[in-house]
Order: sequence, then C-alpha cells, then structure tokens
Amino acid sequence: EVQVDELQRLLAGMEKEHRTLLLKMKEGEAELARLRSVEGDKLAQQDRSAQLEKEVAMLREKIHHLDDMLKSQQRKVRQMIEQLQNSKTVIQAKDAMIQELKERVAYLEAENLEMHDRIEHLIEKQVSRGGHSSRARSKSEYVSSKRLTGPKPLPLIRVVET
Repeated sequence: EVQVDELQRLLAGMEKEHRTLLLKMKEGEAELARLRSVEGDKLAQQDRSAQLEKEVAMLREKIHHLDDMLKSQQRKVRQMIEQLQNSKTVIQAKDAMIQELKERVAYLEAENLEMHDRIEHLIEKQVSRGGHSSRARSKSEYVSSKRLTGPKPLPLIRVVET
C-alpha cells in the first residue's frame, strides 16, 4: 500500500510536469508564431526561431517520454492493486477454511467425549451387574457438564475429575 501511495504521488507529479511542459510548449509555439510575423531583424529572428524550434522539439520528446512513463506507472499501480485484492481473497478463503476446520474439530472432540462417557457408562453397568464395583465412579467425581456451541447442536459434555 505504501508503494501504491508512492507510485500515485509520483504519477501526480509527472502529470503536473506534463501539464507544465505542455504550457511551455504552447507558449514557445505562440512566441515562435509571433516572431515569424513581426518585422525586424531577420537574422535575430531566425536565430530565435531556430532556438525555439529546438526547444519545442525537445519538449515534445519529453512529453512523449512522460506519457510512456505515466502509462507504465499506471499499469504497475493497477497490477499492485490487483495483487492486493487477490491476496485478500485468498486470505479470506483460508480464514473461512480454518474456521470450518475448527468447528469440525470441536464437534469431533465433543462426539469423542460423548463416546467415552457412553463406554464408561456401559462398563459401569456391566460391572454393577456382575457385582463388581472396582471401576464404578461416584457422583462426586463429576465436576461439571456443559454444551459446546457450533454449527450443529453438540452433545452434552461431562467433565470428569480423574
């Protein structure tokens, strides 16, 4: 963005110089026309005319060069803006993908915890049916439970102190 601003500042300066040179060229052409029409010292007028014609030719060349530079800088600015927009689009797409993956991970973690709870519950049932209570947990071991938010309703999650 700094480079774009710098290039735009340079473009503005070149456009100002372009206008100044055009004005000088017009003034030179006007003076040349006036000198050609005025009676007087032909030799002095011819020297001044030759000098003005050289200046006009040089100014035309400078204007042509500036036009080329302006076009080149404008292309560069457009390309840089396009690259910035493309980069922003790519970043937004990757951010969306990251968010989607985070949501999927949260959902899968919730499912995983639910499955662990179900397995523990089944094991506790089997142990209590068999009369063994070595794996059974008391209600005081459960600290809290909460529901995680996500794109789909998530199962109830129980946090167990071990």
